[in-house]
Amino acid sequence: MNIGKLKMLDLPDLGLSLLDFYIIKELILPFLFGMGLFTSLGLSIGTVFELVRRVTESGLVLSIALKILILKMPEFIVLAFPMSMLLASLMAYSRLSSDSELIALRSMGVNLYRLIIPTIMLSLVVVGITFIFNNFIAPAANYQATLTLEQALERAGPSFKESNILYPEYNKVTLPDGNEQTVLSRLFYAEEYDGKQMKGLTILDRSKQGVAQIITAQSATWNVVENTWDFFNGTIYLIAPDGSYRNIVRYQHQQLALPRAPLDLTNEGRDYNEMNIFQARDHLRILQLSGNDKKIRKLKVRIQEKLALPFVCLVFGLIGAAIGIKPQNTGKATSFGICVGLIFTYYLLSFISSSMGVWGILSPFMAAWLPNILGLGASGLLLMYSDN
Repeated sequence: MNIGKLKMLDLPDLGLSLLDFYIIKELILPFLFGMGLFTSLGLSIGTVFELVRRVTESGLVLSIALKILILKMPEFIVLAFPMSMLLASLMAYSRLSSDSELIALRSMGVNLYRLIIPTIMLSLVVVGITFIFNNFIAPAANYQATLTLEQALERAGPSFKESNILYPEYNKVTLPDGNEQTVLSRLFYAEEYDGKQMKGLTILDRSKQGVAQIITAQSATWNVVENTWDFFNGTIYLIAPDGSYRNIVRYQHQQLALPRAPLDLTNEGRDYNEMNIFQARDHLRILQLSGNDKKIRKLKVRIQEKLALPFVCLVFGLIGAAIGIKPQNTGKATSFGICVGLIFTYYLLSFISSSMGVWGILSPFMAAWLPNILGLGASGLLLMYSDN
């Protein structure tokens, strides 16, 4: 559609659906171009060079390297979605503006904010696709890529921690002055784990006020049916507040209702990029029992980032439209330069915000969503400025 065709159409004949279709069609080609460009750049910088080094120095088989490359692709596709949305909206609206098509549309009574609705529609579709890739496809692919590389280099070991399993559990108690204090309520230690049972266990249990007990056992297994621990060949020492022994009980088999968390801890933790959002939340529940505030904050920030990242597509789409919609002559090279600058600024702000969340300066929600909030605010101001 060109200016001459626009002049031949009055607004009622144009219709909303035709306008939407026309602008979305303008967005699709640069979006696909951006996906190919940014995915290729990401793979080259983040994976290809490292795999080439592995092939030449470590003897990694070329077919395995290609398999790993394919498995790592979804991770970079996720990063390419928002950047491509920015490039697409910037180039599409810059082209419409430079060819005076936006002026023609506005002279026909089309509101400026009506012109960005197609970008919002396409951005929301991309948000949904990005969410699926970021939370399900990319984590699973990253995990398989890690396993494939370790097996190829013959470094794959047991999928569980073999020795010195230490799990502390904390509770908050209220002091006489009303302040809260975090204290150790239970300490679980096992000398080794063979994948089926733990051996050489010692548990210090201070969960009951006024009573402490020390539990030892030669071995223990998790009873899936009854959701308890089965301890074998051990001793239970009941200790009074003054430190004296109240009772000593020897047993061959004893069931104890202790948390399953120590068993979950034996599973080698996946990297954050290898966990989907449900696995990350399960891991968070285990960490919350340990009382490690820094790790808890960090994981909470990462979970919020999994939710916030897809919406960067909407933010970038609006920012690109707000900049491109202003009357100007912006070429493809200039659009790409603006795109790179905006991406760098946004991710720098995201890194700072995330770090502040891990340090406890910002809440996990605010740390993850602050760049999106600021981006939406900036796009709104740019649109208001362009409408004047």
